Amino acid sequence: MPWKPVNASHFITFSALVGIILIAELRSPPGWVPLLDGANLLFHEAGHPIFGIFGETMGLYGGTLGQLAFPLVVIVEFWRQRATLSFAVGGLWLFENFFNIARYAADARAQQLPLVGGGEHDWWNILSRWGMLEHDIGIALTLTCIGALGIALTWVWLGWRCL
Repeated sequence: MPWKPVNASHFITFSALVGIILIAELRSPPGWVPLLDGANLLFHEAGHPIFGIFGETMGLYGGTLGQLAFPLVVIVEFWRQRATLSFAVGGLWLFENFFNIARYAADARAQQLPLVGGGEHDWWNILSRWGMLEHDIGIALTLTCIGALGIALTWVWLGWRCL
């Protein structure tokens, strides 16, 4: 089945959405986009008990996995439907999550971010288990680069589909 066509107005609308999100990321002191990151936090918190069914370790990783799994489910469904614009918006959502995850990973040693319910810091636990706590900033930079590259490639792909 071919991808649904997109036109210049779809591409311009998507480009504006990308711009709004990136400007919101840059203008917000902690890099928090309220509506989007609020939803991402909900999926993060839901991921802990969902993945926790598979054990304590998966429960720990479940927050980050939840943030990525929910947009991936959306992307897969839009891919199956060949819904071009919706697939691109799903990609934008997925890759924007990497900025949020990077902010959390970068905070592993400092632990300055407020945590929901005042619980334990996921990324402190994850990086401590891996013996990589001192690399929290480098890991966060890598995650940020993945997010930026993913958003850029999604934008380029949609532009290509528009042509």
